[in-house]
Amino acid sequence: MNKQLLGVIDATTVHDDLHELSIHRSVAAIPFGGRYRLIDFILSNMVNSGIQSVAIFPKFQYRSLMDHLGSGRNWDLNRKRDGLFFFPAPNLDKHYTGIGTLDHFADNIDFFERSTQEYALIANSYTVFNMDFQPLLDWHIKSGCDITEVQKEGKSLGIYLVKKTLLMDLITTRSETGYSNMRDVATDLDSQFHLCYYNFEGYASMVDTIGNYFRTSMDLMKPEVWKELFPKDRPILTKVKDEPPTRYDVDASVRNSMVANGGMIEGTVENSIIARGVKIGKGTVIRNCIIMQKTQIKENCLLDSVIVDKDARIEAGTVITAPADSPTVIRKGSVQGVGSSS
Repeated sequence: MNKQLLGVIDATTVHDDLHELSIHRSVAAIPFGGRYRLIDFILSNMVNSGIQSVAIFPKFQYRSLMDHLGSGRNWDLNRKRDGLFFFPAPNLDKHYTGIGTLDHFADNIDFFERSTQEYALIANSYTVFNMDFQPLLDWHIKSGCDITEVQKEGKSLGIYLVKKTLLMDLITTRSETGYSNMRDVATDLDSQFHLCYYNFEGYASMVDTIGNYFRTSMDLMKPEVWKELFPKDRPILTKVKDEPPTRYDVDASVRNSMVANGGMIEGTVENSIIARGVKIGKGTVIRNCIIMQKTQIKENCLLDSVIVDKDARIEAGTVITAPADSPTVIRKGSVQGVGSSS
């Protein structure tokens, strides 16, 4: 049963509303939860469901994604047979739309021809959820479906299950049918196929805007959401980094927050996510924030509802606050001086 599913992750999507976080990286590689990247969720779900062959189809800014995934060792995908495959778009001028772009798949049709799995699971790279795909496969087969779309409360989650032979037919006949992606097929009211819709009842959030990214990140502080996303028997895997525990100064105060390894906290952190290697100075208050890797925040700062990207530096005495429904984003590698505010 486990070898029946082929994993296909479409990492080509560009969300304009995530531009501030995707200038230097693909959406799939956006850091999340202090130590993860968005792609970790779908990739871990596939591996935890017994999928042993996963193909990733990126287009733009995928160096960071490749660095994160490496050989796939952290997901047990560095195999002699099957494993992790990477298929960047050969033509950046070609316009792809929707999840499961058939043109991109066509450029790598030999991969699908060589794969031995009977079914293909095609998914986006930016949904935060924890799902076992084996019950989905069982339901798809039992229901006699041609194509199953996974939904959450009637809304598509951009995940499709299809027999691999049918997927290859869709790829080779795309110029005749007019279908450009899996969404086109799943929403065609005149479709000749038996279309099915599978409702996922757990927590799921598609991260496609800055506001959504912020809200989904803040949801991690809710025990019920944490319990759903990170069960011990279905772990979300990520790139392992050997770093010492974060050091806390005697005056440091941390409440309801996630703090990754390798940092130094001398100030106050409340309801925030602190990534690896972050330094927070004395007298500084971090509230409702997402602070990404290796950022340095000097003494006596106040940050509220701010997303600070990697390697940024906030100078001493800086105040940056924003409404919770419209967080401020500090770009990767930038420097913010005293008095900056929004």
